[in-house]
Amino acid sequence: MKFSLSLLGSIALASPALAQTPADQPAPATAPAVAQPAYGDLSNEWVLDLSTGGRVLIMLRPDMAPQMVARVKTLTRQHFYDGLAFHRVIEGFMAQGGDPKGDGTGGSTLPNVPAEFNQLPHVRGAVAAARAEDKNSANSQFFIVFQPTLKLDRKYTVFGRVIDGMGYVDTIQRGEPPANPSRIVHAYVASDNPPPYTPAPITAPATLPSTGAATISATAVAVKPAGARARRR
Repeated sequence: MKFSLSLLGSIALASPALAQTPADQPAPATAPAVAQPAYGDLSNEWVLDLSTGGRVLIMLRPDMAPQMVARVKTLTRQHFYDGLAFHRVIEGFMAQGGDPKGDGTGGSTLPNVPAEFNQLPHVRGAVAAARAEDKNSANSQFFIVFQPTLKLDRKYTVFGRVIDGMGYVDTIQRGEPPANPSRIVHAYVASDNPPPYTPAPITAPATLPSTGAATISATAVAVKPAGARARRR
């Protein structure tokens, strides 16, 4: 099978009261609080240093996709993502990476992650797990959305969103695959105290055995034979 194919909290602005509540009139009921992700929780910030020249911060959402978030953290701490290329990048759609083979057919040696489809939409900056036709085939590959693609909602597991550095994502080299692919120089979990960004030389990781191939499409998902590169829109 072949792999190819967040949300910032809203800020409530207080409005000045039009009139004071009379002392003998009960104050209006307060709307119940809506749970929001814990911004600033460094244990749930994914840091990607890109070869495009800077650092990208991604707010992970364990409240929406706990198993995929745990997988990303595990692989990050194993340095799995260091040096990996964005192997499928489509203008106006998304940038896909996380494949050690660099052609969409690879993954980690860990078991696949079950689907955790949720209500987070595929808006600009959303980060989701790539998968094949089997909804439970996500593993290590992921994609970052350039422009809203709501047709993918509840079909892929959104597990985070870019909260800083989207400009560096925008400059990832396009192509299927790109002629000179952009890469993840280093990946970190923010609570692990990553060093300041440094554009260090990149060494591509050793190739792992194929786990199949998955492709993300804005309209449908199709499976290609293992080792083949899907080219779909």
